Amino acid sequence: MKTYAYAAVFEPTEREGGFVVTFPDVPGAITEGDDMADARAMAADALGVILLVYLEKGWALPEAKAEGEMICPDAEVAAKIAVIETFRASGLSRLELARRLGKDEKEIRRMLDPNTATRLPLMTAALAIMGQRLVIGLEAAE
Repeated sequence: MKTYAYAAVFEPTEREGGFVVTFPDVPGAITEGDDMADARAMAADALGVILLVYLEKGWALPEAKAEGEMICPDAEVAAKIAVIETFRASGLSRLELARRLGKDEKEIRRMLDPNTATRLPLMTAALAIMGQRLVIGLEAAE
Protein backbone atom coordinates (compact mmCIF):
# COMPACT_ATOMS: atom_id res chain seq x y z
CA MET A 1 0.00 0.00 0.00
CA LYS A 2 1.37 3.40 -1.00
CA THR A 3 1.09 6.10 1.66
CA TYR A 4 3.19 9.07 0.46
CA ALA A 5 4.74 9.17 3.94
CA TYR A 6 8.24 10.60 4.28
CA ALA A 7 10.57 10.87 7.26
CA ALA A 8 10.86 14.37 8.70
CA VAL A 9 13.71 15.86 10.69
CA PHE A 10 12.70 18.38 13.38
CA GLU A 11 15.45 20.73 14.52
CA PRO A 12 14.92 23.32 17.27
CA THR A 13 15.17 26.94 16.16
CA GLU A 14 16.76 29.78 18.07
CA ARG A 15 13.22 30.86 18.92
CA GLU A 16 11.92 29.21 22.08
CA GLY A 17 9.83 26.14 21.22
CA GLY A 18 10.10 26.51 17.43
CA PHE A 19 11.23 23.85 14.96
CA VAL A 20 12.58 23.78 11.41
CA VAL A 21 11.38 20.72 9.50
CA THR A 22 13.16 19.10 6.55
CA PHE A 23 12.66 15.87 4.64
CA PRO A 24 15.91 14.06 3.75
CA ASP A 25 14.26 12.23 0.84
CA VAL A 26 12.40 15.24 -0.58
CA PRO A 27 14.67 18.05 -1.76
CA GLY A 28 12.96 21.41 -1.46
CA ALA A 29 10.60 20.42 1.35
CA ILE A 30 11.36 22.70 4.27
CA THR A 31 9.15 24.56 6.71
CA GLU A 32 8.97 25.62 10.34
CA GLY A 33 6.51 25.81 13.18
CA ASP A 34 6.14 27.74 16.41
CA ASP A 35 5.91 24.51 18.43
CA MET A 36 5.94 20.77 17.70
CA ALA A 37 2.23 20.57 16.85
CA ASP A 38 2.48 23.54 14.50
CA ALA A 39 5.67 22.13 12.96
CA ARG A 40 3.94 18.80 12.22
CA ALA A 41 0.96 20.55 10.61
CA MET A 42 3.23 22.80 8.56
CA ALA A 43 5.31 19.76 7.56
CA ALA A 44 2.27 17.93 6.18
CA ASP A 45 1.32 21.03 4.21
CA ALA A 46 4.84 21.64 2.87
CA LEU A 47 5.22 17.99 1.90
CA GLY A 48 1.95 18.03 -0.02
CA VAL A 49 2.87 21.22 -1.85
CA ILE A 50 6.30 19.99 -2.94
CA LEU A 51 5.01 16.58 -4.05
CA LEU A 52 2.40 18.32 -6.22
CA VAL A 53 5.18 20.52 -7.66
CA TYR A 54 7.14 17.37 -8.53
CA LEU A 55 4.10 16.02 -10.39
CA GLU A 56 3.43 19.36 -12.08
CA LYS A 57 6.99 19.35 -13.43
CA GLY A 58 6.65 15.74 -14.57
CA TRP A 59 9.23 14.47 -12.08
CA ALA A 60 8.97 11.10 -10.39
CA LEU A 61 8.21 11.28 -6.70
CA PRO A 62 11.26 10.53 -4.57
CA GLU A 63 11.55 7.14 -2.94
CA ALA A 64 11.05 7.21 0.83
CA LYS A 65 14.24 5.71 2.28
CA ALA A 66 14.99 7.67 5.44
CA GLU A 67 13.79 6.57 8.85
CA GLY A 68 12.29 8.78 11.49
CA GLU A 69 8.98 10.43 12.24
CA MET A 70 6.82 9.84 9.19
CA ILE A 71 4.71 12.68 7.85
CA CYS A 72 1.97 12.32 5.23
CA PRO A 73 0.38 15.08 3.19
CA ASP A 74 -3.23 15.96 4.01
CA ALA A 75 -5.77 13.38 2.80
CA GLU A 76 -7.13 15.37 -0.14
CA VAL A 77 -3.60 16.08 -1.38
CA ALA A 78 -2.59 12.42 -1.02
CA ALA A 79 -5.69 11.42 -3.00
CA LYS A 80 -4.81 13.91 -5.75
CA ILE A 81 -1.24 12.58 -5.89
CA ALA A 82 -2.55 9.01 -6.10
CA VAL A 83 -4.90 9.87 -8.97
CA ILE A 84 -2.20 11.63 -10.99
CA GLU A 85 0.40 8.90 -10.43
CA THR A 86 -2.08 6.12 -11.19
CA PHE A 87 -3.32 7.84 -14.34
CA ARG A 88 0.22 8.34 -15.64
CA ALA A 89 0.95 4.64 -15.14
CA SER A 90 -2.41 3.46 -16.54
CA GLY A 91 -1.86 4.00 -20.24
CA LEU A 92 -5.35 5.52 -20.50
CA SER A 93 -5.99 8.76 -22.33
CA ARG A 94 -7.91 11.57 -20.69
CA LEU A 95 -10.69 11.00 -23.23
CA GLU A 96 -10.95 7.31 -22.37
CA LEU A 97 -10.99 7.98 -18.64
CA ALA A 98 -13.67 10.64 -19.19
CA ARG A 99 -15.76 8.19 -21.22
CA ARG A 100 -15.50 5.49 -18.55
CA LEU A 101 -16.45 7.97 -15.83
CA GLY A 102 -19.24 9.52 -17.87
CA LYS A 103 -17.62 12.94 -17.51
CA ASP A 104 -16.46 15.70 -19.83
CA GLU A 105 -12.76 15.60 -20.75
CA LYS A 106 -12.34 19.11 -19.28
CA GLU A 107 -13.35 17.77 -15.86
CA ILE A 108 -10.73 15.02 -16.17
CA ARG A 109 -8.11 17.58 -17.20
CA ARG A 110 -8.92 19.59 -14.07
CA MET A 111 -8.80 16.44 -11.92
CA LEU A 112 -5.31 15.69 -13.26
CA ASP A 113 -4.08 19.26 -12.67
CA PRO A 114 -2.03 19.34 -9.45
CA ASN A 115 -3.19 22.91 -8.78
CA THR A 116 -6.94 22.31 -9.04
CA ALA A 117 -9.02 20.96 -6.16
CA THR A 118 -11.09 17.87 -6.98
CA ARG A 119 -13.95 16.26 -5.09
CA LEU A 120 -13.08 13.00 -3.38
CA PRO A 121 -15.92 10.95 -4.98
CA LEU A 122 -14.58 11.71 -8.47
CA MET A 123 -11.04 10.77 -7.47
CA THR A 124 -12.15 7.49 -5.87
CA ALA A 125 -14.23 6.63 -8.96
CA ALA A 126 -11.27 7.38 -11.24
CA LEU A 127 -8.95 5.26 -9.12
CA ALA A 128 -11.44 2.37 -9.19
CA ILE A 129 -11.60 2.51 -12.99
CA MET A 130 -7.80 2.32 -13.02
CA GLY A 131 -7.80 -0.72 -10.72
CA GLN A 132 -6.95 1.02 -7.46
CA ARG A 133 -8.80 1.67 -4.21
CA LEU A 134 -8.28 4.74 -2.06
CA VAL A 135 -7.77 3.86 1.61
CA ILE A 136 -7.88 6.52 4.31
CA GLY A 137 -6.20 5.94 7.66
CA LEU A 138 -6.57 7.56 11.04
CA GLU A 139 -3.88 8.50 13.55
CA ALA A 140 -3.74 10.66 16.64
CA ALA A 141 -3.12 14.35 16.04
CA GLU A 142 -0.42 15.50 18.41
